[in-house]
Amino acid sequence: MSLLHRASFVQSAARLDQLPPPGPPEVCFVGRSNSGKSSAINVLTNQRRLAFSSKTPGRTRLINLFGLPDPLEPGAHLGFLVDLPGYGYAAVTRQAREAWADVLGEYLRQRQALAGVVLLIDIRRGVTELDRKLADWIAPTGRPVLALLTKADKLPYGQRIKAIYAVRKELADIGALQTVPFSATERIGLQEAGQIIENWISPKVVP
Repeated sequence: MSLLHRASFVQSAARLDQLPPPGPPEVCFVGRSNSGKSSAINVLTNQRRLAFSSKTPGRTRLINLFGLPDPLEPGAHLGFLVDLPGYGYAAVTRQAREAWADVLGEYLRQRQALAGVVLLIDIRRGVTELDRKLADWIAPTGRPVLALLTKADKLPYGQRIKAIYAVRKELADIGALQTVPFSATERIGLQEAGQIIENWISPKVVP
């Protein structure tokens, strides 16, 4: 059983100061509204409705923490999956978008417990201007990034490979970058992505 399958909801926060003090490793999920973030979290954790997608994209403005229980210490957590609000949806006011940009940037730059970033990118769109801005926040931190190229089932294999190459080139300044084509519906890339995230939270000791 995957470590991620044990995830359960712990807390929502509207602001960074409402989060618990930094502790066990955190892996955050971030991406444009409509990038398939909630679907990815649900399929990675093998749960149907752990992460909720709002009927109006961009309206979900809470940071949601999902805890991964420590099997050796009841009540404690090995780590957390952190669902950050989707960004870039036009129907939200500019003031609200800018406020959330500040929250996202501050979390990515300053959260000491952050062990890795899952950046969700629609494989059909490639790296957008907003994705690039997000990468600019992440790159100086040195945090490892998994670019999860969602909706990979929508492209034939050859186009998929070209899209992966293009994303790698666009985000080359993120030193520790891994790219995985992913589809929640067809379960493409599920095992590979899950192993990367698990290893960020509970690194495997290689002799």
